[in-house]
Amino acid sequence: MKINVVNYGIAFLIILFLNFLLPRLIPSDPLMAIYGEETLLQMTPELKAHLVQSLGLDKPLWKQFFIYLLTLFKGDLGYSFYHNAPVLRVVLSYLPWTLLLMGTSLILSTIFGVILGIESGWRRGRTFDKVMLVGMMSSSGFPSFFVGILFLLIFGVTLGLFPLQGAKTAYSGLSGIYLFLDVLKHLALPLATLIVVFISGSYLLTRNTMITTLREPFILTAKAKGITDRKVRYKHAGRNSMLPVVTQTGIRFGTGIITGALFVEIVFSYPGMGSLIYNSLVMRDYPVLQGSLFVVTILVLTVNFAVDRLYRKLDPRVRDER
Repeated sequence: MKINVVNYGIAFLIILFLNFLLPRLIPSDPLMAIYGEETLLQMTPELKAHLVQSLGLDKPLWKQFFIYLLTLFKGDLGYSFYHNAPVLRVVLSYLPWTLLLMGTSLILSTIFGVILGIESGWRRGRTFDKVMLVGMMSSSGFPSFFVGILFLLIFGVTLGLFPLQGAKTAYSGLSGIYLFLDVLKHLALPLATLIVVFISGSYLLTRNTMITTLREPFILTAKAKGITDRKVRYKHAGRNSMLPVVTQTGIRFGTGIITGALFVEIVFSYPGMGSLIYNSLVMRDYPVLQGSLFVVTILVLTVNFAVDRLYRKLDPRVRDER
């Protein structure tokens, strides 16, 4: 446990230091590297002097680092002149939508993928297994933006069943259950897109692990004791087949929140972290870009730590290093 926490702490400190150091390594004015040339040209000399003093850019690098840490502990990630608001406020206005989309899609795709993988592995070589295997391997070849555009054209444009963009109807004045249903309606297409993209990974990994687990001696022992097929399939073989999927889900959260969410949120104009990072790149809003990546990194480390603890709960054979 102690070594595990130390490892995450070291990773956090390295990311913290890189987040501080990279803008200052650019061979130009550090203020320009932090805020961008276009924003810097619009600043008054008084504002430039104030920012140089507040960021400590006129001081040695080690003093700048301590000033940077102090501002972080105060919750100050900088100021966005494009949004005309503190970076933390901007990020927190977008983050809940990505957590809703990514969290729901990962949970549902993992649950469906594990169940289908267990059933497919149990029925290896039969019709169900062959159909599922072909379907999942085919769907895994489509990128997220392609699936999103396909769903958008079919269910949004052609059939008109779901909204084309946004996370909720603007200026609708909805509240309570009506607001909840409106959010679900806007969430449906991007959620379905990410489930289709993510489910194949959970399914294939569970199926392959299930096939290997069914050959283990403890499965033969369980069958010899007369335990029902359902219990053998889920309680004995299925539980052991879930272990690699748990690890994969934690890793997939980190990659999915940047790559998967980025493209899907752009396709559906969904106001999450993917859209924020993309717009920050286009508008060269470097403080928001830097703050977004920092918050996402902390989130990814937290999720991976939680997954690591869950893995140890699921598998009693895994012991904390002493």
